[in-house]
Amino acid sequence: RVLVLAGAGALAITMPITLVIVAVLAIVVTSYQQTVRAYPSGGGSYIVASHNLGPLPGLTAAAALVTDYFLTVSVSIAAGIAALTSIFPVLFEHRVVLGVVFVAVLCLGNLRGIRESGSIFAAPTYIYLIAIFGLLGYGLFRFVTGSLPAFSAPAGLGQAQGIEALGLLLILRAFASGSVALTGVEAVSNGVPAFKPPESKNARVVLIAM
Repeated sequence: RVLVLAGAGALAITMPITLVIVAVLAIVVTSYQQTVRAYPSGGGSYIVASHNLGPLPGLTAAAALVTDYFLTVSVSIAAGIAALTSIFPVLFEHRVVLGVVFVAVLCLGNLRGIRESGSIFAAPTYIYLIAIFGLLGYGLFRFVTGSLPAFSAPAGLGQAQGIEALGLLLILRAFASGSVALTGVEAVSNGVPAFKPPESKNARVVLIAM
């Protein structure tokens, strides 16, 4: 979506950017696998950086995490509200109120503690997974039975003219947008005590599954 600003031809570099994001994710997950093993009582970036590198790196990691948490909530809520209002257009004019309500629900849920909030937010996660895999399964069924409708490209996509040059800034913006895939990795290492015994092993399994 970001690359299309430079024209349909720019979409060719989607896969290279994706591979870079996957490589970064692999590095982060490998690092957190070691963190979970070394800090079975829970150790996020702040604790690990403070213990191993000192107060300044620890505070730098903490500042980055606070920024990340704000952005995670704001982007997730905004995306959720956008999806909701696309299904129910009548809610569009109430999107700000709905956003505030969902942030309040997240806040109240997290105040219940790590284990309880995990149980509360598990339901929407499972619904999401069922919906995604259900959609993929239905699409595969239509493909196998030969009933899949022919793809028709939106008007003008092939002739899309870029409104922005494909420069380093746009590529980095696309990379940053794709890097939201890393969201949630920190939460696992912070919440190791919430897992069933053996906590450390189960947390590492969840990290790989994510």
